[in-house]
Amino acid sequence: MCPGPSVTDRYTFRTLAPELTPLVGKTTAELRELAANLGERPFRGGQLANWVYKRHAATVDEMVDLPAAFRAKLSAGHAVTTLVESAHRRSTDGVDKLLLHNGDGQVYECVLLPYEDRVSCCLSSQVGCPMGCTFCATGLGGFDRDLGVDEIVGQYLWLQRISPRRISHVVFMGMGEPLLNLKNVVKTLNVLHEEVGLSYRHMTVSTVGLAPQILELAKLGLPIHLALSLHSAVDEVRSRLMPVNHRWPVAEVWGAMKKYHQATGRKLTVEYLLIDHVNDTVDQARALAKLVKGTPTVVNLIPFNYVDTDQGFKRPTKERVRAFRSVLEAERVNVTERVERGHDIAAACGQLAGQHTGRFARRAQASTLPLASG
Repeated sequence: MCPGPSVTDRYTFRTLAPELTPLVGKTTAELRELAANLGERPFRGGQLANWVYKRHAATVDEMVDLPAAFRAKLSAGHAVTTLVESAHRRSTDGVDKLLLHNGDGQVYECVLLPYEDRVSCCLSSQVGCPMGCTFCATGLGGFDRDLGVDEIVGQYLWLQRISPRRISHVVFMGMGEPLLNLKNVVKTLNVLHEEVGLSYRHMTVSTVGLAPQILELAKLGLPIHLALSLHSAVDEVRSRLMPVNHRWPVAEVWGAMKKYHQATGRKLTVEYLLIDHVNDTVDQARALAKLVKGTPTVVNLIPFNYVDTDQGFKRPTKERVRAFRSVLEAERVNVTERVERGHDIAAACGQLAGQHTGRFARRAQASTLPLASG
């Protein structure tokens, strides 16, 4: 369990021995093969998987039922994880946000979100993001690289080690566009399901709307939730907010989402960030209702929280949020409003990373972002 409500920001970077290979992210079959390659019987790989994914060992030395000689051979070339914690903040409402990297200073964020009935976590799939959404703090720093399976699964396991309760739900809504790193994200989903024991139905992948990758994911038939960051059903407005809309406009991306629903049977989620006098009008609400009608969908409304992106965007008033929601409800659209957490620890994606002093802080304003959630 993590210590107290205090803020711990280290922002120190160390370089790990490059020859160390992480065990996190490998399947039981891969760990059995590793054990065999090191001269051990394959069942030792099953023991490794149990220590990594069920008993949450942080080091090879903790795996006390493995022969000392095997542990020594393992430690010579492997580590459970090569992740390093650079910052750890705990909110007054119980949210933990961590800033991690892989020894290279290229930081990314993950968040632990405890609720009464479950514990969830939010994971990153990339260092930064190349999509350039005009309202997003992550986009302030640009894009560095995709995260490996070990780095994505490692976020979950790191958060699980500090959580007193089991993390049962995972959302890929952290830094990056998950479908641009589809191969590694899909293997992560499989590892979390097969090795950790999470239900696919408790995992959600969020996308800005990459139509070809949505169709590719649909072909896999995984019963995960797919969430579309839509933010406007009107092409002119969405293109202003999200450059991706120039490539795959609303009709095309929603068509891909409907095919995903047909392939998996899963209800679709629409994430809709409400920005004052930009996309929160009654006409915008009607356009959204018309778009989703006839497809099992839940619309999740997210009132904008301040991020300095030079756009002058503002949070809508409660009255405007209420008016937008009433239009959807009148059209019998299933609508919710996000419960905002972590206001005091920069819980919006990219905000904490934007404050550090490493390679991700590329724009001057990124170092002065307010501690707010979005």
